[in-house]
Amino acid sequence: MKLILTQEVDGLGAPGDVVEVKDGYGRNYLIPRGLGLRWTRGGEKTVESIKAARTARAARDSDHAVEIKNKLEQGPVNVKVRAGEAGRLFGAVTTAEIADAITETSGEKVDRRTIVVVNPIKSLGAHEVSVKLHDEVAAKVALNVVPA
Repeated sequence: MKLILTQEVDGLGAPGDVVEVKDGYGRNYLIPRGLGLRWTRGGEKTVESIKAARTARAARDSDHAVEIKNKLEQGPVNVKVRAGEAGRLFGAVTTAEIADAITETSGEKVDRRTIVVVNPIKSLGAHEVSVKLHDEVAAKVALNVVPA
């Protein structure tokens, strides 16, 4: 099945890309979530308009992304979680909790899907995560996991 992506999908492509996917993946996942449209000959105009909008937005957003990066890298972000006696957490710190803490600390709204956690955070203390703000801009955010 050929699809035109309307949003970025990890491992598949960026908005405006025409991709070939398995029928079930396209029909049951991408199309219902608004991540893609069926490819048609008339859809080629849609591809060009999506790519033009993406290019204009990218130029405008890269400067803004650098400003946000500088804000996020200024100091550590405290994430409050439930923890046991030995400093072990009940579960792991989620990207949603990290996004909420970043928003609370810096005032910048960060989407949880842009946060990259290399190893699951399951202990108190200092950790580091990456936040992908733009195609070429990623911020390294220092986290300080503290008991609630």
